[in-house]
Amino acid sequence: MEEEVKKKSEAIEWIRSIIAAIVIALVIKTFVFNTTYVLGNSMYPTLHERDRLFALKVPLYFNGPNRGDIIVLEAPDSPDKDYIKRVVGISGDTIEIEDGKVYLNGELLHEDYLQGDPYTHIYNESIWVVPEGEVFVLGDNREEGASKDSRYFGTISLDTVKGVTDFRYFPLDERFGKIK
Repeated sequence: MEEEVKKKSEAIEWIRSIIAAIVIALVIKTFVFNTTYVLGNSMYPTLHERDRLFALKVPLYFNGPNRGDIIVLEAPDSPDKDYIKRVVGISGDTIEIEDGKVYLNGELLHEDYLQGDPYTHIYNESIWVVPEGEVFVLGDNREEGASKDSRYFGTISLDTVKGVTDFRYFPLDERFGKIK
């Protein structure tokens, strides 16, 4: 009889431990970080197809994404998808694309994360003023049609940002680690 009670007690402890682990995992995934992977080449050369990344949610609770951050966002043109883009402008900024160059608040934006001297194409507009609570994002691949970003769908609401990413955990090669 005593052994039966001991087995029941042990089973209950296992169930409690499993439930606690599930709750902790859900809290972490909901409020701290998530994982994502890259589909397509809109962030090339910084990110490659099938790269796997951690997307931190914590920065969004304090000061939102900063200029230069790579973010995961709900795709404005397809809510069941996510996009990964770089923040170029934050609230109050003016972005202008002229002769293939990006200007931030009237000054040429130096983008050392891009290779060579890429030409940044425009679709319809060439000047954007970023409203409060929104950001302007671009893909690092500026070839025509390579990236659906703010040139295509305008500024995006911070409410659609799912996380800030700066760490690649796969593949396990020379690109593993902090994203530059």
